[in-house]
Parts: sequence; C-alpha cells; structure tokens
Amino acid sequence: MSINDSSVVRTAKRLVIKVGSSLVTNQGQGLDHEAVNQWGSQIAQLHQQNKQIVLVSSGAIAEGISRLGWTRRPSAMNELQAAAAVGQMGLIQAYEQVFSQHGIRTAQILLTHEDLTDRRRYLNARSTLFTLLQLGVVPIVNENDTVVTDEIALGDNDTLGALVTNLIEAEVLIILTDQKGLYDADPRSNPNAQLIGQACAGEPALEEMAGGAGSAIGTGGMLTKVLAAKRAANSGGHTVIASGNAPGVLTRLAAGERIGTELRASLPLRSARERWLVDHLRVRGRVTLDEGAINALTKGHKSLLAIGVINVEGDFERGDVVACVDQHGVEYGRGLINYSSTDTRRIMGQPSTKIADILGTMPAAELMHRDNMVFEQGS
Repeated sequence: MSINDSSVVRTAKRLVIKVGSSLVTNQGQGLDHEAVNQWGSQIAQLHQQNKQIVLVSSGAIAEGISRLGWTRRPSAMNELQAAAAVGQMGLIQAYEQVFSQHGIRTAQILLTHEDLTDRRRYLNARSTLFTLLQLGVVPIVNENDTVVTDEIALGDNDTLGALVTNLIEAEVLIILTDQKGLYDADPRSNPNAQLIGQACAGEPALEEMAGGAGSAIGTGGMLTKVLAAKRAANSGGHTVIASGNAPGVLTRLAAGERIGTELRASLPLRSARERWLVDHLRVRGRVTLDEGAINALTKGHKSLLAIGVINVEGDFERGDVVACVDQHGVEYGRGLINYSSTDTRRIMGQPSTKIADILGTMPAAELMHRDNMVFEQGS
C-alpha cells in the first residue's frame, strides 16, 4: 500500500481520541491536571475546525486510588470498581473545567462492551452520541468499570475506543500512548528497530510485532492497540497510534503531519458498514412497503417512515434486522429497526407526528434510519 504524504486525520470530520492512563495521571498518583489541560486545549482547536470528537479517556481508577488515599493499586474486583466510581468524578470534573474554558460543553457516557453488542442498547448509544455531536458537545466515554464483571485490565479502553469508532462511523481512531508508535521489534532491546510509519490494519505480521514471542512491547499494551485498529478497520475506520508526549500531537495530526503509526482500513467507510449489515445480522422479520415508500428509499435515498408500511411479518424487537419488501415479497433492502413488531403494527401507516400519541413515546421519528440500512444491488 502506497504511503500518502498527509495524515488521515487532516480530512477526517469525525474522530475518536483515546488517551491512555499514563498520559493523564502522575505515574498512577492521580490526575495530572496540566496534562488534562493540554488535551482539552488541543481538542478544542480541533473542535473549532468543525471536527466532531468523542474522547475516550482512561485514568478513573488511578484518580480514585489517589482520592481514597490508598498507597497501591488493589487487586480485588470490588475495590477496583469502588476506585473507578470515586475517580470518575474527578476525571469528568477535570475535563469539564478545561473544556468550559473554551466554551465547549461535555457529556459523560459510561459504556460496557455489552452495550455495544446488544442491538437495542447499541441503537440507544448510537442515537445519543449522534445527538450530542450534532449539538456540538464533546462526549467523554469510559468503560463502566463499576458494573463490569470481567477483570479490569490495562488496554480495555483501546477496545472500547474501536467499538465507539464503529458505533459512530468515525473516520479515524487516534490512540495516544507513551510509545512513539508500533516498531518492527522492541526498540528497548534492538537498536535497529524501525518505527512502522504506515501499514494496512489487520495484517497478521503487525500482531506478531506488537505481541509476539519475546516482545516486551506486547506486555505494555501495544498488542491491544493493534487489535483495536483491526476492529476499527472492520467498519472502515483508520487508526493512528502516536505518542501523547509529542508536543501538539493532535493539532499537528489535524494539520496533516504524519506522526507515529498509521494503520489504514482497506475498505471505505460506507462499503464496510454495508458489509457488516449484510454478513453479520440475521433477518428477524419483514415489513411490506407501499410504492411511495419504495421510491423514497431507492430513488430519494430517504429513511423508512412508518407511514409507508402496509404490513408487518414476524416477531422482532427494537434493534433487530428486518427486511423491506414490496407487495410481491421482493426484498429491496434491510436494516436495524427502531421499533418492535408490536409497536410497528400499531404505528404502520401513520405519520411520524402521531407516533408519540399512539405509543406514549417516540424513540425515533424513523422506523429505520438510512444510515442503518443496506440495499439490494441496483436499488
């Protein structure tokens, strides 16, 4: 793959930025407020360039340990979760204070991996994040460590960053760490180790470089970053792994400077998402559309509204994949539906303005949003 001169960050409109614990804490002794101020200032500059940004920040547990006066990181799950709960308060307060100085509102989003694999919760999280971004808010995302049952381990937020990248269809995931990037060997033991400037995300050789036998880098979390890049690439997102200690790293990346390791996705954003919808989701039901709705979808590139549905088949829940067919059963497309089969039957044929009156609530104006649909070839 040819190496481009400009960073993928320069033209990206939507970014997920993940900041590691080592960059926001004083060597585990609580938050480094000067460092948090740096990240806030740089992100504010990107925000002024009309880039939509979601920040995934580690550091809650370290801050909680400091606030509780503990002298070492505990190993018991309940103590780690308690530290996360206490530290999350300080982490969000610090970011809120910094961003407010730049006139930017922030929001706290706590997620578990289950939130992003369950289809209904996935749609809820996606809708909330899109709304916040449209309002000009910078969401600050962290794993909900107080409720997870798996062991809390370093590197979890790399995976979370990739999942959020897929969730909001971000063009780029930026993973900031205390390393300059990915090397072809451990630079601490091999003076001939070379920094990988650019590669294709998902190449097996990258995983061996990051965490193969005898690699000290893998134990420091580089493998989780390479795997996160592979995950982000599944929906068309590129990944940049760079040193957060590099002065002005975010603004320099946004200006087009190539810093660290750039792992590019082989598929463009749109076709990758379509492949995900086609290959990984099983149809749970069908909605029959009138001619006007079919034309709106296939020619007008519109979302599906309840008013265009004349029949509902199957038993499905919000977030399930449902096929869109004509009165002869010919499928035109499929997508993630915003209403259960029961509710769809109640609102079919009705304008969106009446949904709240009929159901008592309106999770979405569309039955299926255009971005959550894929269409048959030629449609």
